[in-house]
This record gives sequence, C-alpha cells and structure tokens, in this order.
Amino acid sequence: MSFTLIITEKPSVARDIARVLGCKQRTDGCLSGGRLPTGEECRVTWAIGHLVSLMEPEELDPRYKKWNAADLPILPAEMKLKVLPKTKAQFAVIRTLLRSRDVADVICATDAGREGELIFRYIYHMAGCTKPVRRLWISSMTDEAIREGFARLKPASEYDALYQSARCRSQADWLVGMNASRAFTLRYGTLLSIGRVQTPTLEMLVRRRAEIEAFEAKPYWLVQADFGDFNGLWFDPANEDARAAHRILEEGAAQAVAQRVQGRPARVERATREEKRDLPPQLFDLTSLQREANQKLGFTAQRTLTVAQSLYEKFKLITYPRTDSRHLPKDMLDKTRQALAALGEPYAPWTEPLLAGKLPMPSRVFNDAKVSDHHAILPTPKRADVAALPADERRLYELIARRGVAVFLPPYLYDAVRVVTAVESDMFLSTGRVERDAGWKALYRALEPQKASKKKTLEEQEQTLPALAVGDTRTAKKATVKQEATKPPTPHTDASLLYAMEHAGREIDDAEMRERMKGHGLGTPATRAAILERLIAVGYAERRGKQLMATDKGVGLIGVAPADITSPETTGRWEKGLDDIARRGASPERFLEGIRRLCESLVRYAADQAPDAAFEPDPAQKPAARKKPTSRTLDVKCPLCGEGSLSENSKAFGCSRWKLGCAFTLWKNAVMRQGGPTLTEALVRALLQSGSVRGSTGTLYWKEGKVYFEPSAMLKLEKT
Repeated sequence: MSFTLIITEKPSVARDIARVLGCKQRTDGCLSGGRLPTGEECRVTWAIGHLVSLMEPEELDPRYKKWNAADLPILPAEMKLKVLPKTKAQFAVIRTLLRSRDVADVICATDAGREGELIFRYIYHMAGCTKPVRRLWISSMTDEAIREGFARLKPASEYDALYQSARCRSQADWLVGMNASRAFTLRYGTLLSIGRVQTPTLEMLVRRRAEIEAFEAKPYWLVQADFGDFNGLWFDPANEDARAAHRILEEGAAQAVAQRVQGRPARVERATREEKRDLPPQLFDLTSLQREANQKLGFTAQRTLTVAQSLYEKFKLITYPRTDSRHLPKDMLDKTRQALAALGEPYAPWTEPLLAGKLPMPSRVFNDAKVSDHHAILPTPKRADVAALPADERRLYELIARRGVAVFLPPYLYDAVRVVTAVESDMFLSTGRVERDAGWKALYRALEPQKASKKKTLEEQEQTLPALAVGDTRTAKKATVKQEATKPPTPHTDASLLYAMEHAGREIDDAEMRERMKGHGLGTPATRAAILERLIAVGYAERRGKQLMATDKGVGLIGVAPADITSPETTGRWEKGLDDIARRGASPERFLEGIRRLCESLVRYAADQAPDAAFEPDPAQKPAARKKPTSRTLDVKCPLCGEGSLSENSKAFGCSRWKLGCAFTLWKNAVMRQGGPTLTEALVRALLQSGSVRGSTGTLYWKEGKVYFEPSAMLKLEKT
C-alpha cells in the first residue's frame, strides 16, 4: 500500500507532526500509522539540520587539498553535493524511504524559509528522487496550525524561486569564502577567513574602533540660570544646531555670561505647549527582538535566536521567529484575539477591554503588503505556564507578550513645553513635558522591571515647569558654569551592530541606489547572529561585556582587503539580488556569474595589488613563506580593449588597463580540468595571433574572448 512521506528539518518537529497526524508506530527511521486530513496514509521522517552540503575543493579534485596560488580561482562548472559524514546514517534512512516503491509522493515540512527549502532540496536531489512534492508552510507549531497547514498544502513548484535564491546564496558563500580566504591566506602567510557577509560586517566594527581611537575630547562650558521655580540653559539663538547652541567653547566667555546675568531681572519671551504622541512600538521581527533582548536582557543575538527557537519548537508559545516582517496579515485577526485571550494574568487589565469589543486593526499591525514569507512574531493561542519555563524562555516570552499587547493600546500623550527666558540680551531655554495619558507605557511601567534611568547630561535634562506665559518675570538668582567634554562614539553592541547590518544601505551616497537598497542589508534575520559569532570565533572581534570590538587581526584584514569585499553596499546589492531571485524571478545564473567575476577580481587583487602587511602568526598554523607577487608586462595588445598590454603574473594574464575598467583575465589553469596544458606566454601569443594551437594532447582555440581545449582523438580513445 502506497503512502506519503513527510520530511521535517528536525526530530522534534517530526514528533509534533507525527502526533497530530496519528503516526504512533516507529519503524525504519520514521514514524508511521497516521493519515493526512485528506485520508492518505503517511509516514514522517526527519533530517538533522543539513544532511547534504556542497563539496569542499579537495573533494572536487585532490590537488586542491594543498593550498596553491596557481590553482586559484577555483570556479567549478558544476557545484557538486556531498552527504555530511556525521549524519550519513540518517541520510541513508531518508534515501531508502524516498526510493521505496511504496512512497507515492513527498511533503517537504522543513522550516518555512530560504534555508529550510535548501535543506530539503539538497536531500531530495542527492537521493535521486523524482517523485511529486508538496510543501507544508506554517508559522506556528501548535496542533491547530499544523492541521491547517496540511489542509492547504501547495505544489513545491511554487517555491522553486525561493530554492534558486537559497542555492545562489549557498554557492556564492562557497565561491567567495573559499577563493578569497585561500588567496589572502597565501598572500600573508596566516589564516585569514573572508566571507560575503562576514567581512563587510567586520568593516563596520573596524570603522567604529577607528572612530573611537581617533577621537579627541574637546571641552566646552554650559551656563545654567536658576530662576527660582525653574532653571534655564543658556543658548545662542543664531546657532541652528540645537545641541551646539548651548555650548560655549571658552571658559572665560562662559564665566562672563554667568557674571553678566546673575542677579539680573528676567522675562519670559516665548512659552509654547505642543501636544505630542508616541505611538506604540511595532511587533517584533527577529532582528528587532534580538536588539530589544540585548538592550533589556543582556542577551547576545545568538542567545536570543536559540531561546526563541525553543519557545517556537519545544513550548509552542510563539510563532515562527526567523521572520523579517513586523506586520500581520488581516486574516490573522481571529488568531490574534485568541492569542491575547490566552495570555490571562497579568495582562488581563489591558487585554479584557480590548477583547470586550471589536479588536482594532491599525495598519501598523495589520498590513498584508508588508508581510513577507512569515508574519511578525506573536504569542500563540496556547496558554503559557510562565512560572514553569526556564529563566531565559520566560524572560523572552514576556518581552514578546508585552509587545503583543502594547501594539493595540492607545498612544502615549504628553505636552512638550518650551520656555525661552531673556536676561537682557542673553537667552535661556527650559524644556519639560507634562504627561496627559500614559497609554501603552502604562503596561510597561506595570509589568516590566524598571531599571535605574541613565543619568542625563545637563543638556538632556527635562523638568516639571510651572505655568508660564509671555511677559512673566523672574530673577536670575544664580548662574552656574559647568564644564563638559565631547564624548567619543560608543562601541558597538549586538543591538547596534544588528541595526547597522539591517540598515547598511542607508550609508550609500547615491540617492537612487540608497532607495533601491531599502530593506536589503547585510545577511538576513536568520543569519546575522551566526555572523557575529563567526567574527569572534575567527579572532576578528571580541566581547567586552555587552560591547563588540574589532581585534588587531580584524583591523589588519580590513586594511588589506579591497572595497569589493569590505563594502556593505556591495553585499547589500547581493542580498537585493537574492531577494529579486526569490520574489521577482530574476536570473540565478546572472547573479552567480557576477559572483564568479568577483572571485576572479579578489584573487587577482590578492596576488598583485594587496599592500604589504604583517599579521601575528596563527598559533595553530605553521607560518607560510610569503612571496611578494611579481608581474611583468608583455608586448602583446589586450584582445578585449585593444589599448592596454597584457601583463603576466604567477596565475594569470591580464590587461595593464585593469584600473581603468578593462576586465580581461586569462587564467593559466583555464583548460587544465579538460585535460589541457597550463597556458604559457608562448601559447598565449600564438593563440591570440592565429586563433588555434595544436599540440600532442589536443588543440587550443581562441573564440569570442574565451579559450577552449579539444583533446586529440588518441587521448579520447585512451580515456574510453
């Protein structure tokens, strides 16, 4: 009897799905005996994360085991897959099931995202399976959500574009990381890890460190006047910079102001009261949750992701966490009501009034156009036993639950009061606020542990002001001079670096490109935490409490790497390209061709243009002999631009006008994989002159800017 095979990403998810579908018998590495809502018999099996990955270079060709500059760049025509050794037993189970004659079709139930799609497709292809596939796409692991998901399965073909995006991301990371890391490691004689997202993120840390180290504190002086029932801070009305207007750069000038106004009559020249409102915060996506947890709970980005995944998979208390959306679709209204009702105490004083009537649908919460693959993170309708949760899960769940309620509460209303008081020609500013309605902030004041507020500078302080009107008079009873100093930029934390990664496109000078790059930063919400941990693991960054600081090794790498790999703009464009593949059907091969050209450029740069630099030797690595690359110019015109001359180095022939934009590169190992020879100066000269060169092993051809090799008939016969 035939059955449907369901493949999940993790054993825990398999157990949940099996329980909902009634699969109670464990046989042959799967859970069986259940049925889909449509009545078909089903069995559930599981991966253990990635079971299949791209082959390493030395697995493609043994000669790549030794890192050799002459072999770079390594640009395989086919990116082959391999089964990971640690989980090969589980892959064998899945392959046997996929090839079973009893399996009629397959359901992909891996995580509903780019990486989950890749995990399943790699397994499916490696197993040689061609059976029809449907896709389970759910954002919650509650029993109800699982049943609903199986009731609306979709053909896997609807997710082909998502897979192509995932495949391109995987191959791009392999190509850039492997070629660039080998090229720069060989150039500098110490292990240097370079990555498509990792290196631009490091650049942000290095830049911040440089800003801090270059900073010079500059003193300034403030003058505060005491008018009896309120204070005022001196300012220069002609200075449009609100903060700089208060600062006096010479102590003598500040003392002169204080002496001039002390004891003198004062008059209120302006008094304004403006009603203002702070809207509730939006729901969390993963990045904003990681930032909030770092700021309020001290969690690292990775710790937040791990705990959120536990709340999603193990406890079923939140929806899918690896999301980049902060909105809900409108059809989630009923589920949202159920989630709010399930919160119970201590949220009842706020949820009960909401649930007594029609739940509001503000566009800041419900907006179909702003929901991506998954909606914002929300508590599920499952009632939580908060006291029984582990400490980390409890604290993060409370953060999410508070936000889930706050988004529906009224805005925080207050009056912003500004008073300008004149003491003859000197002006003093007083600011304050009068709360009118605590709104959503009442929830946080009642339920969130209140930390001691950070001490504010004299310029930041607000005060409770008396009722003042233009023409009111006072006396400047006392004038005080206080010395301050400009402060350096603060070191990055997980929260600030995640924000910088998310909004990397904002730093682009080109306005049109900056607009196109909106929403396309460095990495994705699901990968950013791993990037931060990777920087620490390879010795490029270190934690100092909450702070993240670039190390000397990290600074050194950014100092020698080209902008092509360090620029957040470049990587942001790649992320946009991957998104265009997933959402708009852009060409995967065009994207990868750009990545291959980048690899060629990075290898050439490391060989010829990278500056001399000294790195501390890696303790785990024997220092490699560093050879300064040499190149020489040939009296051969460039076949691409026709203006430059060919130059030769140890790995390739290029154009002398490469800095002016000529991209001609002819790698010496270009035809070796087809059985051809290493290209030499003599061969290249003859090839460009006549278009073909015949040798004992075959014939070289030069056609349309590319070199081809055709083995001789005798060699073909020997191979067969």
